[in-house]
Amino acid sequence: MKKIPIGVEDFKKIIEENYYYVDKTNLIEKIVKDGAEVKLFTRPRRFGKTLNMSTLKYFFDIKEKEKNRELFKGLYIENSPVFSEQGKYPVIFISMKEIKGITWEEMQISLKKVFSNLYEEYKFLRESLDERNIEIFDEIWRRKDTDYSDSLNFLNKLLGEYYKKDVVILIDEYDAPLINAYEYGYYNEALLFFKGLYGSVLKTNQYLKMGVLTGIVRVAQAGIFSDLNNLKVNTVLNKSYEEHFGLLENEVEKMLHDYSIEYKLEDVKTWYNGYRFGDIYVYNPWSILNYIDNKELRAYWVNTSSNVVIKEMLKNSDSRVFKTLEDLFMKKDVPVTISNNIALGKHLSPSEIWELLLFSGYLTIKDKIDEDEYIVRIPNQEISTFFKKTFLTILFGELQTVKDVKYALFNKDMRELKRVIEQLVLHGVSFYDTDERYENNYQMLLSGFFYALEGIYLVYPNRESGDSRPDLILEPLDKKNPAYIFELKKGKTKNIEKEAEKALEQIDENRYDSILTRKGFKEIIKIGMVFDKKKVEFKI
Repeated sequence: MKKIPIGVEDFKKIIEENYYYVDKTNLIEKIVKDGAEVKLFTRPRRFGKTLNMSTLKYFFDIKEKEKNRELFKGLYIENSPVFSEQGKYPVIFISMKEIKGITWEEMQISLKKVFSNLYEEYKFLRESLDERNIEIFDEIWRRKDTDYSDSLNFLNKLLGEYYKKDVVILIDEYDAPLINAYEYGYYNEALLFFKGLYGSVLKTNQYLKMGVLTGIVRVAQAGIFSDLNNLKVNTVLNKSYEEHFGLLENEVEKMLHDYSIEYKLEDVKTWYNGYRFGDIYVYNPWSILNYIDNKELRAYWVNTSSNVVIKEMLKNSDSRVFKTLEDLFMKKDVPVTISNNIALGKHLSPSEIWELLLFSGYLTIKDKIDEDEYIVRIPNQEISTFFKKTFLTILFGELQTVKDVKYALFNKDMRELKRVIEQLVLHGVSFYDTDERYENNYQMLLSGFFYALEGIYLVYPNRESGDSRPDLILEPLDKKNPAYIFELKKGKTKNIEKEAEKALEQIDENRYDSILTRKGFKEIIKIGMVFDKKKVEFKI
């Protein structure tokens, strides 16, 4: 069996060292035939962007072209008419994901290192340069304090003149430094630099054959790409290139067969399929590789690069956002607006949470309603598990509450349950647009949190039972465990104990337990709960 290429993103290494490779070289054919001079592909992390960029590098690069030609033997592109383009152009391939820092000064140090290493690959050019160009080259090569905003354009010009050919520019993870800069509060400085860097090499460049960029999100056109009129953007919403990132079902079937675990296809589909790119559904490659390696169904995909931006959005969100999140937690289809731009430079709009979650891989498209209106959902069990374990931590902070609430519910420890919910409200309620009159936001807080109990309890907010709709029902999957009914109230008087008693009476008066008794549950615990800002009163 071939080796499993977990974390191996270099095309040459995969082919030469006998790693398993899913042939995606038809991407080369499509890119050659695509008339757009500059192309941007946005996909979630771990969906094959860097490997595809590496494949393009080895295909087009004029250096070692004969040796590189051998890498494509037996692959789709070898029999394509565009194979004549192999080894014809000088190539600049740079990844931006290592350019980072907690200050702009630190990022500049990181930037110098990355560009110095890039120039090291082309130090042979120095022999053909005049004194002036050697000085400019050496300033970047030796990591001097100089203006780096023209460094790609300058290298492109040198390569074009040296080979007398146009140059292919490949920029991987173009948005990584911008997301990092946004996280640490110096976005505007980074934006100014990278706007100049990308603009100088990708616009009106006489030696540019084509430019290809990858990233997670499309940073707003008015920011990073406002100087480019030759840019074609391909997001998860576009049909073009829909099959070139991620794994198709037939590709996953073959992989499972090759490793003698084809009988696990349905389980694998439930856990790792469900991402919609254009009009097709794809699997997460990172998760499939790790599953084949470990033979264990669990969450392997960890996307941390956008968590800070998501958290920032949540802090500025209102109750409408959290109602939508609650619906997503309950596996409902949700209509949202997707504008195709993330405007990191401004105070983030709550509505942009959906766009970031979609492009980062936490959500996927189910249907298109209108021009910018889509139905979104959580794609699969892996992301559902991610929401349960990680997203709730982003929302509520580093709390022990999930384990504590399981203990309290199983053991009917109402004192502990009250303590846990008080802690939850203390740490989580600041995210919500609290209303002095109603309990809705507390209900969303609890139902969203109880989603973490999936696999133990089913959570039903506002489900019809008896004569009305109780605020929350927790139905245990194992009937040996107690069921719970919560009726929530927002404190309106100083006597919140009496209000909690009335909430408890409402459960009996409206026969809220009827749906549970009909299902045969014998032990049903009824809780009237009143919230007074961050205080909680129980009656059981």
